[in-house]
Amino acid sequence: MASESGQSPNPSWFTPKRLLMIFCLINMLNYVDRGAIASNGVNGSLATCTDSGICTGGSGIQGDFNLNNFQDGVLSSAFMVGLLIASPIFASLAKSHNPFRLIGVGLSVWTLAIAGCGSSFDFWSIAICRMLVGVGEASFISLAAPFIDDNAPDAQKTAWLATFYMCIPAGTALGYVYGGIVGSQFNWRVAFWVEAILMLPFPILGFVIKPLQLKGFAPLESKQTLTYTETNVSETGEVSLIDDDTLAEDQALLKGSKSTSKLWNQFTIFSKDMQELLHDQVYVINVLGYIAYNFVIGAYSYWGPKAGYSIYHMNNADLLFGGITIVCGIVGTLAGGLFLDRISSTISNAFKLLSGATFLGAIFCLIAFLFKSLSGFIVFFSMGELLIFVTQAPVNYVSLRCVKPSLRPLSMAISTVSIHVFGDVPSSPLVGVLQDHINDWRKTALCLTSIFFLAAVIWFIGIFLKSDVYDKDDEEQSATTRGGKLTPLLDGSSDTTSSQV
Repeated sequence: MASESGQSPNPSWFTPKRLLMIFCLINMLNYVDRGAIASNGVNGSLATCTDSGICTGGSGIQGDFNLNNFQDGVLSSAFMVGLLIASPIFASLAKSHNPFRLIGVGLSVWTLAIAGCGSSFDFWSIAICRMLVGVGEASFISLAAPFIDDNAPDAQKTAWLATFYMCIPAGTALGYVYGGIVGSQFNWRVAFWVEAILMLPFPILGFVIKPLQLKGFAPLESKQTLTYTETNVSETGEVSLIDDDTLAEDQALLKGSKSTSKLWNQFTIFSKDMQELLHDQVYVINVLGYIAYNFVIGAYSYWGPKAGYSIYHMNNADLLFGGITIVCGIVGTLAGGLFLDRISSTISNAFKLLSGATFLGAIFCLIAFLFKSLSGFIVFFSMGELLIFVTQAPVNYVSLRCVKPSLRPLSMAISTVSIHVFGDVPSSPLVGVLQDHINDWRKTALCLTSIFFLAAVIWFIGIFLKSDVYDKDDEEQSATTRGGKLTPLLDGSSDTTSSQV
């Protein structure tokens, strides 16, 4: 519980560095699940028969449930249903409930849903569980980045974000390898059960640890105001003169009125916040570019192993794609964050890095798929992925920094929902439909990769937009430290650290 001063008393061991580590582990597990369900070991394949009549049995989810490519693609995107509904809700609830507790609730749902995936018995049962996975993820994706931004040293904010978002490619790649090994050695269901067990300590931690508070929010004051109002009503002199039945009816009406009023107020605030976001040109351009970018990344992550197996006859497609992605993802994401901090973390510089890295990365990836040899493909695709992953920290830095602090959870939530709804969610089934139509993975991959150029052009436009909204709102918080040499908050040695975490 928060103290009377409005600040949360903090356990001595809970430093910003440990907060970052916990969030990174959670993010890693979340994307291990994304990689695992796309791996050949977990996803599997349909039963096939040759012209000579020799048949091979199906394997994994696709083989057990006899899914076509479209159903298979839909399964990878089912989590988005829960994410779409729950993300704005969690972002709005952060204004009236402690965000750290909300993360605990979401991770509890995620853990139960993943365990359900391992116990599913047909397409619809696993699809529903995947939807609930999205509900669990929604609390985390909208609130983790603002927590990190609050507690990172001002001169290292992008590097800290890079460390967090590095877990996306690293987790996805590790999921390929993990799913391939567990699925082939044991069973695809075991992969989900193990994920649930590994995640279990984190929702427990979210409930037992003393809660943290985001900058720009004052849920304690809101609760105190509500309590004060309720106390005034209950202490009126007329109450004692009313019989129990009348009192019960009045209290029921009062509670109903308050609930309706509260819901309406939250909806009004949400509507105003959404209008502010949608009128922010910098935010809109950033998200549009991110949508085009994620359209390609989503299809790469899901269909990559199968495409590689078909084009280059890789027997170890899971391990190869996993290895390339984990190395390029870690190096590229960290390099993007460090480079942006080095050249000065401004939104204009972030757009320059986003546009340039995406354009060059697209060229290398296109060349890679034109190679007939596997070795040529590996070299150029690795260089392309390295450049593509440079964008992870800068794009999220823009989403956080182009809005005022109180809008950061909603900014991250809407950004995440948008890149999934219009990006990787439709891309997986659409690429599946395209492949079913042309039946050539090389041509499909070339068509898909060309969309990177659209993302580069959109982000290029962002370079010329005014982008000082956040800096004005945050000027007092960072005026004494911006651009200077700071004592890193992760050491827990500064006064700022003790007050923030």
